[in-house]
Amino acid sequence: MGLLWTFVEVFAVLILIALFGLVSAVVSQAYRRRQNHTHIEAPAIFEDPSSLKQVPCPSITDPAEKYISLIIPAFNEEHRLPGALVETMNYLQQRAAKDKSFSYEVLIVDDGSADGTKRVAFDYVKKYTVDNVRVVLLGRNHGKGEAIRKGMLHARGELLLMLDADGATKVNDLEKLESQIHAVAKKDYHHGDSAASDSRFRISDIPIAAFGSRAHLEVKALATRKWYRNFLMKGFHLVVLLTAGPGIRDTQCGFKMFTRAAARKLFTNMRLKRWCFDVELVYLCKWFSIPVIEISVNWSEIPGSKMNPLSIPSMLWELAIMSMGYRTDRKVIPG
Repeated sequence: MGLLWTFVEVFAVLILIALFGLVSAVVSQAYRRRQNHTHIEAPAIFEDPSSLKQVPCPSITDPAEKYISLIIPAFNEEHRLPGALVETMNYLQQRAAKDKSFSYEVLIVDDGSADGTKRVAFDYVKKYTVDNVRVVLLGRNHGKGEAIRKGMLHARGELLLMLDADGATKVNDLEKLESQIHAVAKKDYHHGDSAASDSRFRISDIPIAAFGSRAHLEVKALATRKWYRNFLMKGFHLVVLLTAGPGIRDTQCGFKMFTRAAARKLFTNMRLKRWCFDVELVYLCKWFSIPVIEISVNWSEIPGSKMNPLSIPSMLWELAIMSMGYRTDRKVIPG
């Protein structure tokens, strides 16, 4: 019996030490970030491939110059990026040919790639002109969340869509998100059917978010994935529910659209730089009372994913930091 109590006591001490270490790390990191905001203000670089000059990027605080901006984060995507860009540019050009009022830009955010991603991206700038395709260079790898944040902060669209470089979601599904955003804007802001002809109505001024969702594919995915991957995913979903609350079934789909007003609020406040920035976006939408629509999209798994089970501990750590930071009203979250 004495041996059992000794084991219980040792186990309890180890748990307390671990909890103390976690809390200390959270407080230390939060304090350090509170004293140093340079990671938020670090300027992105926009490079004109014709003149080779580096110029400041446009700001999300400026008035919109395009109808839609597509932000594509890219880290070592030399091989997958071309396929996604071909599909994306074909769709955008065809739509622009049918509707002369439709204007667009594609922002490729090179997140410190070590392969030929930058070269591939600039090939498309030269082909489609710098007005339609732009490359933002981050210099070193920061993480997907930071790459998307930089792209959003320097986009020119009334609507801003984030999508993955692998082309897992069909780009024409953006019309589903787009139409729902317009419908919610008309309904919630009482413009009715006259909104389109009302010169005062600007979709860019109304904060709304639309999240693409793969939740309708979950049953099929559960049947085909390994048991341990399902276990880890279910556990992660539970943690997300406890952290960000209910309301969104699929927080991690990389296909999300925001009005300019929503993007300005969300991405000037977002702190997480890597995997769990999507969860923070859900939290911030609730914080700012921004309506969120979840819409089923077509999705297919593309080989080459950078997500693996070893990323789970890092994701849990980010969620713990986020939860602690916001609940203590610090809002300084390490990346």
